[in-house]
Amino acid sequence: MNQRGIPLKLKRAFDITIAGSLLLLGAPALAALGLLVKAKIGSPVLFRQLRPGRHGVPFELVKLRTMTNERDANGDLLPDALRLTELGKRLRALSVDELPQLWNVLRGEMSLVGPRPLLMQYLGRYAPEQARRHDVLPGITGLCQVNGRNALSWDEKFALDVEYVDHWSLWLDARILLLTGRALLESRGISHGNYATMPEFLGYDGTAVAAPEYRPTPAKH
Repeated sequence: MNQRGIPLKLKRAFDITIAGSLLLLGAPALAALGLLVKAKIGSPVLFRQLRPGRHGVPFELVKLRTMTNERDANGDLLPDALRLTELGKRLRALSVDELPQLWNVLRGEMSLVGPRPLLMQYLGRYAPEQARRHDVLPGITGLCQVNGRNALSWDEKFALDVEYVDHWSLWLDARILLLTGRALLESRGISHGNYATMPEFLGYDGTAVAAPEYRPTPAKH
């Protein structure tokens, strides 16, 4: 089902109401977490990175910093597993590092529910069917987060993302939000195998390529 018309307006109203309320109520907790991150990991407190939004349009995603900026002798960043701190692991386990993304929701760059925004360089690596995950706004949580999170393979993740695009409804969003609470309590699927999070997505054919301009799926009338 396409996200358009009255249901889409209701989704946006719901996003604004919930995100705004959580930011107001959670401001003291976010401030405390920010001070903790600064003391344990250092500045800056927020991690900022360009990610692809709806139709692949870039936006600046914000989250609490969970890794150091340690580099090797050549000046390259060390692997994620070596830079991820103990505090960062705890923040990720509870997904509280994602809370600043409520600001992205208020700005209209994200929704509470939708496919997770991945890396810009992945845009040119998707199969056409996988690329349909960008036909909707990315979300803080989604079908992947309540069905295994990073324990899933990339193929499984993208299949769930496209399933969300095809079957979206307000009821589905509400169900995913309810299931997200249970998933957070169980703290499962934080990492994939021996990786800190997920291995790099090299492409549907296993080959990393440069990202061309993203062309969204034409809207259905």
